[in-house]
Amino acid sequence: MQASSRSSFQPVEAGAILAGTTGMCAGAGALIGWGFGSTGLGVLGGVVVGIPTGAYTVYRRFKGYFS
Repeated sequence: MQASSRSSFQPVEAGAILAGTTGMCAGAGALIGWGFGSTGLGVLGGVVVGIPTGAYTVYRRFKGYFS
């Protein structure tokens, strides 16, 4: 029996997670902004929140690789 190998870092998967998380936050911000009458500011706020959220999500997914 072989020991399970350490999961490798996959840049495409990390980029997809980052883009997906940022996009979801931007979409949620757009809906909130639309409700308040300013879709553009909502998207901007969603992206501002989404980038650090996406970076944290990528870190959490690949935690074993970074340590």
